[in-house]
Amino acid sequence: MASQMNDIDPIQDTPFGDALSQRYLVYALSTITARSLPDVRDGLKPVHRRLLWAMRLLRLDPAAGYKKCARVVGDVIGKYHPHGDQSVYDAMVRLAQTFSLRYPLVDGQGNFGNVDGDNAAAMRYTEARLTQAANDLMAGLDEGTVEFRPTYNGEEEEPEVFPGLFPNLLANGASGIAVGMATSIPPHNLAEILDAAIHLIDNPHAEPSALMDFVSGPDFPTGGVVVDSAAAIATAYETGRGAFRVRGRWTTEDQGRGTWVAVVSEIPYQVPKSKLIEQIAALIAEKKLPILADVRDESDAEVRIVIEPRSRTVDAALLMESLFRLTDLEVRVPLNMNVLDARHTPRVMGLKEVLSAWLAHQFEVLVRRAQHRIAKIDDRVELLEGYLVAYLNLDRVIQIIREEDEPKAVMMAEFRLTDRQAEAILNMRLRSLRKLEEMQIRGEREALIKEREELAKLVESTARQRTRLKKDLTALQARYGPATPLGRRRTSIEEAGPAREIPLHAMIEREPITVIMSQRGWIRAMKGHVDLSSPEAMKFKEGDGPAFFFHAQTTDRLLLAAASGRFYTLAADKLPGGRGFGEPVRLMVDIDGEAQIVALFAAVPAAKILLASSDGRGFVTSADAAVAETRKGKQVMNLRPGATLTVVRPVRPADDYVAVIGENRKMVVYPLTELPEMGRGQGVQLQRYRDGGLADAVTFPFAQGLSWSMGGDSGRTRTESDLSAWRTARGAAGRMPPVGFPRSNRFLG
Repeated sequence: MASQMNDIDPIQDTPFGDALSQRYLVYALSTITARSLPDVRDGLKPVHRRLLWAMRLLRLDPAAGYKKCARVVGDVIGKYHPHGDQSVYDAMVRLAQTFSLRYPLVDGQGNFGNVDGDNAAAMRYTEARLTQAANDLMAGLDEGTVEFRPTYNGEEEEPEVFPGLFPNLLANGASGIAVGMATSIPPHNLAEILDAAIHLIDNPHAEPSALMDFVSGPDFPTGGVVVDSAAAIATAYETGRGAFRVRGRWTTEDQGRGTWVAVVSEIPYQVPKSKLIEQIAALIAEKKLPILADVRDESDAEVRIVIEPRSRTVDAALLMESLFRLTDLEVRVPLNMNVLDARHTPRVMGLKEVLSAWLAHQFEVLVRRAQHRIAKIDDRVELLEGYLVAYLNLDRVIQIIREEDEPKAVMMAEFRLTDRQAEAILNMRLRSLRKLEEMQIRGEREALIKEREELAKLVESTARQRTRLKKDLTALQARYGPATPLGRRRTSIEEAGPAREIPLHAMIEREPITVIMSQRGWIRAMKGHVDLSSPEAMKFKEGDGPAFFFHAQTTDRLLLAAASGRFYTLAADKLPGGRGFGEPVRLMVDIDGEAQIVALFAAVPAAKILLASSDGRGFVTSADAAVAETRKGKQVMNLRPGATLTVVRPVRPADDYVAVIGENRKMVVYPLTELPEMGRGQGVQLQRYRDGGLADAVTFPFAQGLSWSMGGDSGRTRTESDLSAWRTARGAAGRMPPVGFPRSNRFLG
């Protein structure tokens, strides 16, 4: 018992914070270097490397039969990767999914999940073997090209990295989250990567931008369209950080009689199809996109999502732009090339750095393979030379073997043989003692010596190494070239601007309404365009009456102007229904309780509005400038102390003059161009007063004259065509209005 106590480390008094930070740092480094980040040389994390290595030892070559995935996972967790079997199987499933990896490394048989997001079957039901890409990635493991290290229990060995020419990091991409850092590399087209690598072999100091002549962008297994500009893509690859906007691929199909549907044939990378359809269906159910009528999933082996518009007059581009903004039909795929370099140091690399590091590894593999082969040739040549000695002295060798007690030592001394040569001679079979065998040995020896000379030149010459590597890359490129089904580029690069702001009429179903506001500020909207004489329209609380009454559409935005010069915006589709008395408008916007409402009208885009205050100042503004985005509204007219906003009148396109009349019953007329157009301000002096202030102002076409209401219920108007007597400069005092002008000093009744 005492000896066991001595084996326990003594208790140390350490600050808890120091102990925690030290242990957490060890965990973080382990996560970064041995779990989450891929190696720049083979693009694999340890779990993927161990999976492929275990499958190789099980001889699961592409030409071999399949084996149960449970057998593979058992070998991996038992010999190389002591972690949970489900996490290892999940990693194996991803290597087999054709919609996750551009060039799958595992050939799966059974249910390995689908693009809808369904999970794979249990490992006891599925089978797998290696693909040709995995073989290319591991080619050379038996040729001394990489170092091996003991497994976690010391019973087996595993490679530190794979030596194959397959550029897996960029071809298949990688993703992972470590502690304090992450990596996200999308897949690319292998033929383009090899073109860029060959260019970099010939031009090691090439600018990063030169590689963009070969690598146009990511190439996702699910296709789609990358809509970023070439400049943005180049910047992302140069720095190793950025993102790509990826959209689904769609076309329109004519259904006859002018009707059409949009068909999505490719969806963005890593977006489950079922989730995407749920998002589109939710837009329909929640009526967030009225121009969309229906969505159907008609997919089989190929993706086919049918999107039906509300009517044949819907703009197809607008409908799809709306879906790009509101659903995962457009996503951003991040680029963060954070990888482990050859020294297992994590750092973010640009495209050129990644390719340069991979090429440096391939040059090292090439030299090590040659050196390994040279060593094998030397061993074989040594044996062949021993065999030749035996053939040249065959009778004496037989005599020594028959007569000597220690024939090995005698032969070594008499023929100056090495121990390996003598041992090989003693182990020769009698059937090998033929004249033809001697000729074969001489031929093999000469061929090996010639091969060794070439390999020695390769090891000593960097130029020969570059030529050899380019030759090998070209041969690999032929297997995965653009003419092959696997190598054909699937993702298009088509620059497009950001998805357009969705017009209000696309978000709201357009319907006619009649807006009614009472004198006390109760507002409602009746369906359809009704007349003022309608009994339902004229229903108000006792002591209340109509103040504003006009026709609009549910897609309109309404502008409410207060006497304080502040404008508020109401959504026409959010107004209470026409049954009842409506609701107080002050519950919808934060308008001052004592503020008088001066105007209420539908905002027409790009329309002009004349504003005038009680002290005779004014200017022209636009409806767009008056629209407020919040309940608090927007201050458009800055008023002097004691002044109020009096006039809010629309300016018609044909209007070219303005008429102003004061409370002193004097009127002026001058060109509209003398008024400034402003987004906000006090404006300029419209008319000069000695007593009182401004009564009314209006714009009109000068050629048609000035009209005013005659009053009463007749609805008749009177027009003064000769306005020369009142035409003057802005800011004048003016003169009495024409005969018959209303005593109310109002241009409109």
